[in-house]
Amino acid sequence: MSCLGFVRHYLLLYDYGMEKQLWTVKKIKDGFEKFYEAHKRYPTSVEVDEYPYLPSSRQIQRRFGGLPQLRRQLALGGPEDFTKGEYSSERARTINRRAHILEKEVYAYLVVVFGKPFVHREYFFTDDARTRTDFFIYHENGNFSVDVFYPKDRRNLILCLNSKLRTYRKIPLLQYPVIFLMMNSDLGEEDIRDILAHKKNPLSSYQNVMTFSQVKDFCKNKIPLEIKSKERY
Repeated sequence: MSCLGFVRHYLLLYDYGMEKQLWTVKKIKDGFEKFYEAHKRYPTSVEVDEYPYLPSSRQIQRRFGGLPQLRRQLALGGPEDFTKGEYSSERARTINRRAHILEKEVYAYLVVVFGKPFVHREYFFTDDARTRTDFFIYHENGNFSVDVFYPKDRRNLILCLNSKLRTYRKIPLLQYPVIFLMMNSDLGEEDIRDILAHKKNPLSSYQNVMTFSQVKDFCKNKIPLEIKSKERY
């Protein structure tokens, strides 16, 4: 083994030893119970990473084989794996209900501004159901689409945005301007600016991330189309 390889191996062993010394099973369980006292439930993997009284999920994976295995070993109540079973199903139902309410609110606003004939819901760019957007709007000088999402926090906002940017790389979706409408009122324009400023891959010129308030300001500058009545002969 080279000298550099030996140093890396030693540091890895030291790091692993320090983890075992600092994060005993009892201390980890105390951390879970402390979280439970505050939230009346045990943390998910994302919350484990953000909680100062628990080791990182990476450390848990390395030492215990993962969070479900650790929950089982500690005999914690509730689901062992939050990505499966009733917890996951209820979470999906909650997300779907919230999405329906938010999209209904956005649709009502867009119809008032542009008129119902010029606001298309669930607009499909092609026959492929995956190349769709929540709303497609026609106005006097062009058109644009709106993709509504609700991130629960800054971390989730980044993940959602990255996912949407991958989707909107497809050729049919590159034809029109798109607004990614962020609907969590606990996050604001400053959060969006900070996240975009630190993105390794910036948005394209036709892509924007906005709050609902910003969208309303954006729409004020658009001239709605008018339905022209047919002339009678």
